[in-house]
Amino acid sequence: MKLKFKKGLSLNLEGGVRADAQTVTKKTDMCAIVPDDFPGFVPKPAVKDGDEVACGQPLLFDKAHPEVKILSPMSGRVKGVVRGDRRKILRVEVEQSEVTVTAPTFSRPADAASAKSFLAASGMLAFMRQRPYDIVPNPADTPRDIFITAIDSAPLAATAATYGTGIFTAEDYQLGVDILRMVTKGKVYLATDETWPFGDIKGAEMLTVAGPYPAGNVSVQIEAVAPVNKGETVWTLDGSTLARIGHIASTGKFFPETVVAVTGPEVMTPGYVQTIIGASVESILKGNLKETPRHLRVISGNVFTGIAVDGEDKYLHFPYRQITVIDEGDDVDEFMGWASVSPSKMSESASFPGHFLKRLFRPDARLNGGRRAMIQSGEYEKVMPMDIMPEYLIKAILSHNIEDMEALGIYEVAPEDFAAAEYVDTSKLPLQKIVREGLDYLRKELE
Repeated sequence: MKLKFKKGLSLNLEGGVRADAQTVTKKTDMCAIVPDDFPGFVPKPAVKDGDEVACGQPLLFDKAHPEVKILSPMSGRVKGVVRGDRRKILRVEVEQSEVTVTAPTFSRPADAASAKSFLAASGMLAFMRQRPYDIVPNPADTPRDIFITAIDSAPLAATAATYGTGIFTAEDYQLGVDILRMVTKGKVYLATDETWPFGDIKGAEMLTVAGPYPAGNVSVQIEAVAPVNKGETVWTLDGSTLARIGHIASTGKFFPETVVAVTGPEVMTPGYVQTIIGASVESILKGNLKETPRHLRVISGNVFTGIAVDGEDKYLHFPYRQITVIDEGDDVDEFMGWASVSPSKMSESASFPGHFLKRLFRPDARLNGGRRAMIQSGEYEKVMPMDIMPEYLIKAILSHNIEDMEALGIYEVAPEDFAAAEYVDTSKLPLQKIVREGLDYLRKELE
């Protein structure tokens, strides 16, 4: 099935990876797992400071579902279980070293029950999400369908052709689909783009997706194929998680390797880096940043949905596949500030010359304006291909009106679906944060 979306937003940014770029391997001696990357997962530490851990050994488990675990990406010692206010676990840091403990092994599942146990114990269930609520799935549930997206339409993201380049094979994807088919009575959908190199995967309903962001978001694909209704549960994951499931099942060992697209205007040579999940961002960027006196913002992810890494939190965040570096913009002295009509300023507004120029831009992280009351102008609908009324849904969330939230489609969305709308929003509202809080509120009230 082919899906082509016209609504959306594409940003013309400098710092994209060339088609002929080679993947380089970079080692790291530090990594970290951040529980906030896994919504719905209530973390409890399985280790304490100074413990020896082998690669694949649990670092955290879910308080509500102890069988769901997040595993260590490397062998070494636990440098710290870092806590914040009210003893909230901010991250678990592991420092590489020789260890005497033995790495766990995982058996290939043979039926639905063993498949769910395998996904939970291998840490792969934590890498998946469910609709509604966009949270880590409950292993007790049986999903209506499973949707996999092996396409990333975000700015400067890698194409499907580079998804797991050099570390995964067609057999990994095939085995991953075979395992997921055990846990659903419905269908397994796999969305790719025209660069997908592995052909059709047996047992999966293949979707070929085209269009600007957010065409690669799984919510958009679900709505176009089989929308989620109240009372239904759908599991979702990305292409690299699918292949990782298959690889772990075939080898019996946890596989922490990942390929990261290093992008952005401030990167000297954009390219692909093979590292491990949760790796130190410093190790990935070492020797590859342009020399500049300006302040830089390093983003784990893309400019729409990524997380700024700074201070002590300088680790690669889930989904572990992109880093973007742009100017911070806090030390810019610009005539007329955000209202400047310079042609170098990127904007979706026709009030700025940059709107009409077909060129690559070097944006910074400034808000360019101030937060104000919500303006209903139809801006959101222009960049959202989903059949919902996003402005009214945001209003319902802000007013905690559960009935309206349900009627306006909150069960179908995730925060990332509002990223483009947040970018064009005249009111400068933190739409992704609002949607996340709305989903959490709804789940708390109804479950």
